[in-house]
Amino acid sequence: MSGRDPRTFVTNYRAEDVEKLTLRMKYGLGSSKYKPAEYKRLQAIVDAKRLESDLIGIKVQKTRCAAKATKESSILRQHRQVWSRECPRQQKAEEKAENDIHDFLEQIRPNGRTDTAIFSLQDYGQLLEREQEAFRTATVEPVHQLKDGLRFRLSELQHQQLTAHRSNWEQVIQQINFVKDQQDDITAKLQAEYLAQEGEIIGLGLEKYLTGTSDDLVNIENIPEEVLNSDCPYPELKDSLIQAFHSLSERCQSRLQNLQDQLQTTDRFCGWCADDHQRFQFTLSQYTHDIPNHRALCMDMLQRLFPEKTRQELVEHEHVWDWLRFTQAQLRVVTQQCQRDQEELLARALFTLQEAGHAHQEELELHRGHQHQQDICWHLREKLQQWRAQQEEVAKLEAAIASRQQEDKEARLKREQEKEAAVRSQHKEKVRQFHLQQQTRREMLEARDQERLANLRSGMEEQARRDKERVLFRADRLQRRREEREARELERLREEEEKQNHLEVLRSQVRVVAEADPERMMADTEAWRGRLLNVEEFQLQRPLYSINTYTDTQIVSDPRVRVEQALREAGLHRSQYAKDLLSVIKPPKPPRPDTKSILKF
Repeated sequence: MSGRDPRTFVTNYRAEDVEKLTLRMKYGLGSSKYKPAEYKRLQAIVDAKRLESDLIGIKVQKTRCAAKATKESSILRQHRQVWSRECPRQQKAEEKAENDIHDFLEQIRPNGRTDTAIFSLQDYGQLLEREQEAFRTATVEPVHQLKDGLRFRLSELQHQQLTAHRSNWEQVIQQINFVKDQQDDITAKLQAEYLAQEGEIIGLGLEKYLTGTSDDLVNIENIPEEVLNSDCPYPELKDSLIQAFHSLSERCQSRLQNLQDQLQTTDRFCGWCADDHQRFQFTLSQYTHDIPNHRALCMDMLQRLFPEKTRQELVEHEHVWDWLRFTQAQLRVVTQQCQRDQEELLARALFTLQEAGHAHQEELELHRGHQHQQDICWHLREKLQQWRAQQEEVAKLEAAIASRQQEDKEARLKREQEKEAAVRSQHKEKVRQFHLQQQTRREMLEARDQERLANLRSGMEEQARRDKERVLFRADRLQRRREEREARELERLREEEEKQNHLEVLRSQVRVVAEADPERMMADTEAWRGRLLNVEEFQLQRPLYSINTYTDTQIVSDPRVRVEQALREAGLHRSQYAKDLLSVIKPPKPPRPDTKSILKF
């Protein structure tokens, strides 16, 4: 190895290698990238987060409780408004009932000297008034007095401090508890009297008069005495009238019996006890349809009154009660209709009998023949049959309303289907015409395309023939060029070989042959001697503090710097070629993504 190439002895030096060795000596064999976990600080953070979550949960629970309390207070306020509206109405009803009873007692008079029941009734009314006044004095006034006393004590406490007067307050509490027990005893006594009175009324059979239901039906089975005792000169006409009354009676009895059977499926209180049903009925009467949100308020009050019953049971009881009232109303309507029909039939029968009597008198007076009498009877019988047919037709029309509506619905649906079928047939015809037009158009286009295809194929065949001739011509020329190129390449190789032979002869003439010198090879080089001589000068020129920046080796190792220096020496650093060349050269290390700019100029 010759000493004319000192670059082969220079080793690579990097500043970060020194920094890595320093950090390795500082931290030992462990890595500085991963720090030990601080469990106490993490536990404190977890506890703080858990406490914050608990506080948020408490706030949410408080908000829910406040919303629930607000909703409850709003509902109670609406209930109080309903009761404040209902209370005057009940007071007016009570006053009206008392006035009616008082007027009734004042208006009735005895039928004779022996009639003393009216006086006992008046004495009983006065006794009830005295008992009511005594009950009010014994029960209501002590409560008002206790209430006024408590208000007075509270007003005194606002000006004085509550000190050593515990015994006085214990006496007040004992008095309040005594009044409460007394009121409970009175309420239980009144409830027992109410149950006894109710049982007595039921035992006397007065319940049907006290309740508002009209269970007694009109007696329509008997034929009126005016028809039975009438002196009709025509027995057939009288039999027809009696038969008409019988048919009307049977028709009405069947309808009424059907409604009665429906009412027998449930009792008067819809399966509940009487007290619960009356409270349910009274609550429904309070919340009328003119009250805003009456349905929700009514169900809320019912659930408060009957906490042991579910909402579904309350709704079902309401449906049963509505069905019972509807059936009773329908029973009353049918009864009134039967009475009206019976009255109309009686009027028509009397009118018919009167006409028959006049006709018979005219026959007796005019001495008409038997044929004329038969005509009159036939005419009257025809009228009766016509009226009977009308009545039967009315009954059939009432019974066939639902079937007729169903038939109308089916007919309307059938007409709609026919109309839809007609529209669908029109659409099908239009679609068929459209398909025919499209088929004709496709056939025309196909014929035109076939003609065009034939023309194009003939042109393409002619063009293919010409292209084939040109391909053969160009292949011939390409073959000749390839042969010429091979000949030139062989000539160039031959000349290159002759040139290398001449150069080898020249190298052998000027080659230097060096002798083996181990001492020179192992001795220090001139560059190393110069470096050892300049150590002290280098120490003096060393900076006082280390600077964290790029070294000259790192800068020169960048290929972009070396290329730019070479271009500058050649005088091409301002040319377009230099710009293009520098733009495609990549740095030794790729830049970090966060240093790239997203702005585009």
